[in-house]
Amino acid sequence: MPTKYDLAIIGSGGGAFAAAIRATMLGKSVVMIERGTLGGTCVNTGCVPSKALIAAADARHVAADAADRFPGIATTAGPVDMPALIAGKQALVETMRGEKYADVADSYGWHVRRGDAGFAGTPDAPVLEVTAADGAVETIEAEHYLVATGARPWAPPIDGLDEAGYLTSTTAMDLTEVPESMLVLGGGYVALEQAQLFARLGSQVTVLVRSRLASKEEPEVSRTLQEVFADEGIRVVRRAVPTRVSRDAATGQVVVTADVSGGSQEFRADQVLVALGRRPVTDGLNLDAVGVKTGDSGEVVVSDHLQSSNPRIWAAGDVTGHPEFVYVAAHHGTLVAENAFADADRSVDYSHLPRVTFTGPAIGAVGMTEKEVVAAGIRCDCRVLPLEYVPRAVINRDTRGFIKIVVNADTSEILGLTAVAKDAGELAAAGVHVLGKTIAEVADAWAPYLTMTEGIRIAAKSFTTDPSLLSCCA
Repeated sequence: MPTKYDLAIIGSGGGAFAAAIRATMLGKSVVMIERGTLGGTCVNTGCVPSKALIAAADARHVAADAADRFPGIATTAGPVDMPALIAGKQALVETMRGEKYADVADSYGWHVRRGDAGFAGTPDAPVLEVTAADGAVETIEAEHYLVATGARPWAPPIDGLDEAGYLTSTTAMDLTEVPESMLVLGGGYVALEQAQLFARLGSQVTVLVRSRLASKEEPEVSRTLQEVFADEGIRVVRRAVPTRVSRDAATGQVVVTADVSGGSQEFRADQVLVALGRRPVTDGLNLDAVGVKTGDSGEVVVSDHLQSSNPRIWAAGDVTGHPEFVYVAAHHGTLVAENAFADADRSVDYSHLPRVTFTGPAIGAVGMTEKEVVAAGIRCDCRVLPLEYVPRAVINRDTRGFIKIVVNADTSEILGLTAVAKDAGELAAAGVHVLGKTIAEVADAWAPYLTMTEGIRIAAKSFTTDPSLLSCCA
């Protein structure tokens, strides 16, 4: 006989845990099925390890750069002990996995099953079959099911790529030595973070990008990051489309042939890192058998309420093809539990969703870009405030970057904010609460002196006053 639960969850990442916590708090019985490592992408191969390594690389970069920025300071940056760095990263991952995932599951008391889960039964009577490592199969029946299986790095079908071998954002973070040289394919947030990470650890990095860096963000972001990368010795080749990858038998280097502005060029490096996107993990789930529709990339197609085409089966996080942030997945998980068990009628709304890329300086944004405002038929007004007008940036002796505010010209309502700055993530978080306010409201609001968020107020003032005519605290 099948084991019965109120909620059966496939996956154990942020979306899965948020759903399990909320459903348990609502008094429901929960089982979570995981075929790999507990915790999902964020803690194991995503946010936690990548940002830990980025912070370490930033510390080394600051040590190498401080003497040029601050008079009277002498610092040096020696070679990286990569095995020690990776071991420290892994220790942090294991600690957080234990404290924030395994211990939490134990505290709430839901059941965890280890094995591969796939749907069986019919659309009207779906069940899960869970196959353990020893081949034993358990049948699980639930009132509701949640697919929270995440996404994995994706590589396009480039001739010779599989044979030559390549790194992904996951495998790159387990390298035991710093490559002398690295090619990075891609220009999105993963490519940008990994390219700068390895450059700051000591690699000679070349980025091949089809259009421009951070192409979904404001064009000012691309220009600023290109300048930053050039200053740090990172070569960026735009309009480059890889067509073939091979490995030189004599040197062991990877050779990438790419079409660059109509011509063919070869690029060589010790390693190639493919950062051209991710794809939802739905293989093996047998979704067709229970009437769950998937999209062109394998994502579970869901409504605004995160319900699939089968009303008893929901999806949350990266597997939906929605914005790939762990805080989105967690929001999804809570929403699913409340819609399924608390008679809620909640839907997802990304209009105030902040997004951050952890380069140095970072990219932070929230709301609409200028291009999106124009495409929506809204009369647009905007200002770009260089960081040389933000006292915190001047004090930091790092004025690389800007703050841009996009406004409805007819109402003065703020529709979007983008920043490239040391604390751009915090600026994006502040921007969540700025959207919808008028320029005058923000310009007249309190802002503590010598904070980066004061720059939002100065950017708002720049709509009516030349920032060069402002006093440092007025």
